[in-house]
Amino acid sequence: MPSLVDFLLLSAIWGASFLFMQLALGDFGALPTAALRVAIAAAFLLPLVAWRRQLPVLRRHWRPVLFVGLLNSGIPFALYCFALQSLSTGLSAILNAATPLFGALVAWVWLKDRPDGSRVIGLAVGFLGVAWLASGKASLQPVAGAIPPLWAVLACLGACLCYGLSASFAKRYLGGIPPLVTAAGSQVGGTLALAPLALGALPATMPGPTAWAAVVVVGVLCTGVAYILFFRLIEQGGPARALAVPFVVPVFAVVYGTVFLDERITPLMVACGAVIIAGTALATGLLRLRRLV
Repeated sequence: MPSLVDFLLLSAIWGASFLFMQLALGDFGALPTAALRVAIAAAFLLPLVAWRRQLPVLRRHWRPVLFVGLLNSGIPFALYCFALQSLSTGLSAILNAATPLFGALVAWVWLKDRPDGSRVIGLAVGFLGVAWLASGKASLQPVAGAIPPLWAVLACLGACLCYGLSASFAKRYLGGIPPLVTAAGSQVGGTLALAPLALGALPATMPGPTAWAAVVVVGVLCTGVAYILFFRLIEQGGPARALAVPFVVPVFAVVYGTVFLDERITPLMVACGAVIIAGTALATGLLRLRRLV
């Protein structure tokens, strides 16, 4: 039961991250929003590392830990912030559900983790869903001042690819390092990478209280607390349950976007989301085609 509660809570929190990033973007801009998210998360997590007396571990392994922060925090958060200027929060979350798909593909190419027949079919189905969704967005007119929708879709997929690369990098180079150390150090790495860029893109006027509240929540709750829940879920419920979280995140994100931002759910989003999730479930081994295992 505790792991089920953590599963639903983590899904709800990560689903809300798209909403809070959207609320912060209008006042802060893409790069400052992403930079503040990782900086606030680092400020939240580092005292916990110190309390657990794990700072010496972070100092010993600071190079790979900070580097993985580029892949699992800095670059993806910035890409999602750019994408959310053109895409709805629900659509962005649906694309985020393809993260395990990219993880499986990267592990196949980099770590030679060869998938069986069922997982290969899952990769093909999942990427077919992504291509279908991208083709549907390509015909849309861009919002004034925002990147074209197709580029926004590609930004989301770039974030998914970064997550896949970070997973394989962590598996290869960060084995044995406490998860909390990796989580906190990666936020520091993301902060160091994004801070110089964000300083050159600061807003001309002071952001309002809603934007400040949103960026604090996305940093503390949707990043810092979410990491703690994620690693606790792995410990209590196993990797398979943690791997299923991205499948549920879009449900919460779509509900939040509909209720709080008046976003519209389209049949294309629902159909493509179902195809992407089905393909990802097969590609990661959560579902199997019995005759092909």
